[in-house]
Amino acid sequence: MTPRDDSESSGPRRSRWSDLERPPLNAAAVRRALVREGGLWREVDVVQRTGSTNSDLVARAAEGRLREGAVLVAEEQTAARGRLDRQWVAPARSGLFFSVLLRPGDGVPMERWGWLPLLTGVAVATGLARAGGVDTALKWPNDVLVTVGGEERKAGGILAEAAGDGGVVVGVGVNVSLRADELPVPTAGSLALAGAVSTDRDPLLRAVLRGLEDWYGRWRAAGGDAGACGLQEAYAAGCATLGRVVRAELPGDRALVGEAVAVDGDGRLILATEAGVQEPVGAGDIVHLRAG
Repeated sequence: MTPRDDSESSGPRRSRWSDLERPPLNAAAVRRALVREGGLWREVDVVQRTGSTNSDLVARAAEGRLREGAVLVAEEQTAARGRLDRQWVAPARSGLFFSVLLRPGDGVPMERWGWLPLLTGVAVATGLARAGGVDTALKWPNDVLVTVGGEERKAGGILAEAAGDGGVVVGVGVNVSLRADELPVPTAGSLALAGAVSTDRDPLLRAVLRGLEDWYGRWRAAGGDAGACGLQEAYAAGCATLGRVVRAELPGDRALVGEAVAVDGDGRLILATEAGVQEPVGAGDIVHLRAG
């Protein structure tokens, strides 16, 4: 739902925020809650509209203008992307659309950076549960799932991209207040449709970013060792992919079918195939076929 320009109205004058179900984020309050001395988040910018928060942060990081801990939040995105450049479409102020800049640095080996989208998924799931009172699950590697009418549906996604020298931009998109007639596809979901206790985006955003700061700090302090910092266990506990028979659609038009039995120390999904071997999958689309 795009904000209405009052100058174009011939009827009674209305506020551009007249949709009380979707008020704007309180940028000043979010900054006060998150930006603190010694904390991860250095700056939090909220813009009304942009193409993609990920693209914006990647471009700014390439220019060397950003420190780690920059957060960019958009009320509306017009060119948002998911994995494989899929489009992400949602009405203005109907969800959480934001990106953060992280710099794991020399302390975390690059082969462990694959944990960043999974780490973010744990923070998102935990934050939504705490602030929204809604049960979520994670689909490896980057989807946030909710249950609507007994069906598993995607309500959010995570996209990590390299940014500049040693930087990673992680973007998050979560459908919060989308109604059934606003869903981009029938298989999508939202927190509202999943029966969330609250769809107030201010506390949802704060809870997710606080959780991300916490998990990122633990993971980085452990040198990226997801087992040592408890991240591997936390992810496995909330991952709906584990224990399922899945099809992994891999680069090069290959596919692999097997039971998802574990997530290894580098964040790869381990599939047990009918041939009796365990195959690690580091990248690809996962299709849930049935419960294990």
